[in-house]
Amino acid sequence: MNDSLSPHDSGRAQPKVPAATWAGLFIALFGILIVRWAVSHFYPTLSFTATLWKESLIWLCVIALLFVIRRGEGLPLRSISPGTARVRSSILWGGILLVLCGVIGSVVAGLTHFKGGETGEALAKFPLWLSVLIVLRAGVVEELFYRGYAIERLQLLGLNRYWAGLIPLLIFGFGHMTNGWANVVLALALGAVLTAVYLWRRDLVANMIGHFMIDLISVLLPRFLSHT
Repeated sequence: MNDSLSPHDSGRAQPKVPAATWAGLFIALFGILIVRWAVSHFYPTLSFTATLWKESLIWLCVIALLFVIRRGEGLPLRSISPGTARVRSSILWGGILLVLCGVIGSVVAGLTHFKGGETGEALAKFPLWLSVLIVLRAGVVEELFYRGYAIERLQLLGLNRYWAGLIPLLIFGFGHMTNGWANVVLALALGAVLTAVYLWRRDLVANMIGHFMIDLISVLLPRFLSHT
């Protein structure tokens, strides 16, 4: 295992960054965006088939990134979540993130009059099981890519914690452009909360829980209200 790849060894010379890390950063920062563009090129409408292709290709990106971490960099998965939080603590902070993102998201959505956009309309029409799987993937993969891997490796490159957090945040936020400017603003606001808490806690599991829960509620609540 290459223990020299540690972005938190202050006062020590920065080690040479292997090519595998650059490949991992490319996957983490741009993999989801490339998949979205490719699928929309062949399927302009977010249909059931297009969604299955999109989700499958994104999970292939996850497999590729995990291969980079374990085989290319020779590092453990702990390298993308260096915190030492216990499961109970992760669940607690996931709940705190849910509340914070819920409050901030409600305010931003109200100010921008965001109603879910095209993606929200598509999710409302999909079978419930597919919608739940989509938001589960979003919570797990987006936190793995934009918080866990990207932040840790950008710090490895020598960036301070603020730049290492800001660069993935901007890519994450503007990656929601396909659903309109209001969604970009919302993604930037919620992404800022998730980034700040990750930089503080270094607890990737808590981020995944919070991200998944806020997306899940945003999908289930409109369905519940439409039925009542």
